[in-house]
Amino acid sequence: MNVIIDRFEGEYAIVIYNNKSYNIPKILVGNASEGDVITITINKEETNNRKKIIEDKMASLFKD
Repeated sequence: MNVIIDRFEGEYAIVIYNNKSYNIPKILVGNASEGDVITITINKEETNNRKKIIEDKMASLFKD
């Protein structure tokens, strides 16, 4: 999914996606500028890694 940085307001980057604007924290766009296109992706591998870590922690907390 691509979003376009429309402008910055305070601590937020205002991005456009499907003709609607959304506020995202500026820190998430790094040193991007107005007009830059940002690609947002889903990282299934990292999601699965995090789920495994949580499952392991839960198992260690609730083991007999």
